[in-house]
Amino acid sequence: MDFYDLLEGHAAVFMLLMTRVSGIFVISPFFGSLNIPVYFRAAASLAFAIVLFPVIDNFSDIHAPASIWAYSFAVLSELFIGWLIGFVAYISFAAITMAGKVMDMQVGFAIVNVMDPTSGQQMPLIGSFLYNLTVIVFLVVNGHHMIIDALFESVKMVPLLSMEPSLSLPMIIANFTTGIFLTGMKIAMPVTFAILLTNVGLGILARTMPQMNIFVVGIPMQLTVGILILSMVLPFYVLFLDVLFNEMYGNITIALQALQ
Repeated sequence: MDFYDLLEGHAAVFMLLMTRVSGIFVISPFFGSLNIPVYFRAAASLAFAIVLFPVIDNFSDIHAPASIWAYSFAVLSELFIGWLIGFVAYISFAAITMAGKVMDMQVGFAIVNVMDPTSGQQMPLIGSFLYNLTVIVFLVVNGHHMIIDALFESVKMVPLLSMEPSLSLPMIIANFTTGIFLTGMKIAMPVTFAILLTNVGLGILARTMPQMNIFVVGIPMQLTVGILILSMVLPFYVLFLDVLFNEMYGNITIALQALQ
């Protein structure tokens, strides 16, 4: 018995399951953070696969593909399913980041960036604050449990070796990506509108009092108004996150249904 004959049994199916689980740890929020060591993410993928494998084995009798090329394609397919779950979950956090960048540009913090350890990129101040607050709320409301539950549901909705390519999937992903801009602008709208009214007031003041240096007065006023409005809408922002996380779980279900 050669090595591939040995893999045709449960070991090959277990590797496919672990590949799907590993896709979540590539891009999903919290699980795919760069500040989590790679060895820890690999160990967590192995642990989840060990827990899920007996359940999957009882669902149906799954056999590995007959050739190494078909098995390689199956590995890529399972990795794509896991990546898709993590990507759809990450879209909600990308909307939060965009909202923070829009707020920073309006308030005047766009020139100041801080390093985000979870993504390895530079982010503006308000964007980093909102993103970290979103991660905290995500963990408090057990949002990471929703991703694990989505992984289990994916096994039932799209069993191993049963992914069917769908022409509607690219359009679904495009619609989800478009939602980044819509959701981000909705979140940033209170601060953006307040800064707009402030600029209109400063423009009227500059016309009535030409001797006033509007740049000296305008920049501190924009900072004060922006921080004040942000502190006022922050409790409502936390409530909005509950709606956003429920929508995230629904989008994952829609994406998985396109693969059936």
